[in-house]
Amino acid sequence: MKERILTGDRPTGPLHLGHYVGSLQQRVRLQQTHDQTILVADLQALTDNGQNPKKISDNILNVVADYLAVGIDPTQTTICLQSALPALSELTMYYSNLVSIARLERNPTVKHEIHYRGFGRTIPAGFLTYPISQAADITAFRATQVPVGDDQLPMIEQTNEIVRRLNSIVGAPVLCECQAMLSHFPRLPGIDGRAKMSKSMGTAITLGATENQIRAAVKAMYTDPNHLRITDPGQIEGNVVFTYLDAFHPDAGFIEELKTHYRRGGLGDGQTKKILEDCLQSLLAPIREERQRLMQDKAMLIEVLRQGTEQANEVSQRLLLDVKRALGLSLF
Repeated sequence: MKERILTGDRPTGPLHLGHYVGSLQQRVRLQQTHDQTILVADLQALTDNGQNPKKISDNILNVVADYLAVGIDPTQTTICLQSALPALSELTMYYSNLVSIARLERNPTVKHEIHYRGFGRTIPAGFLTYPISQAADITAFRATQVPVGDDQLPMIEQTNEIVRRLNSIVGAPVLCECQAMLSHFPRLPGIDGRAKMSKSMGTAITLGATENQIRAAVKAMYTDPNHLRITDPGQIEGNVVFTYLDAFHPDAGFIEELKTHYRRGGLGDGQTKKILEDCLQSLLAPIREERQRLMQDKAMLIEVLRQGTEQANEVSQRLLLDVKRALGLSLF
């Protein structure tokens, strides 16, 4: 039996290069060897977009198109919609009785996000309980591997705490623990170099970016502020252009030579940015074209999502029934 994997994305906008290098490439490979489910997490996206639900509904098919455009095959990977899987919400309710508010507030990822979004005590209840919802998603598909960024490791830890707690209460291994699967580039910085790539902060290059958008983004990229003249030695560390070259350029040997040249001086930022732009234009052109073609047939995208959701519903309902029986809540 293939090992089970659950992964997914919040449909708050089209996916970008951070998603591509952090998870999408990995998913394309994993679908050949694993039983993989990808969740379009619209319910979780509402936890900090509750006042603007249209933002979420408008982007669901955008995300599905991104999946297919990069090579995720719906005949090999189950693509499903979170809000159409009632077992997930019911599991979330059961698990919420096993976790204290204090424990949720101690979750490092939640603490960071509360501070980042300036919630304070106005934090939506749904956002605070995000880790519980994520635990429901993972356990509903009996996933043993969960591809995540390093900032999501506390979520995996909290999922496993819930698993152990429920198993201890019912006296049987109803749920299984999972492990985080980190990519080689779990966190790609934005073009400004200050944080991970973000759609909301305008520091992302989307998979559907036009040639002009790619060119403008590369031109605006943060480099070495002390590299004022071409002859000056340059610093690679923290230089976003070289971070992206490491992530996306197919010739690692050439990039190492480029780094050596930049460090000793004699290589301008304009030249390194041109190399990166050419690389990204070549990478994104076929994805953009395929994405445009897919978005012209929204009925097909909806059907892919419907079929995957039907399959996911069967799997998640079986796990829900196991949990209810273990808790003594399945009387009929």
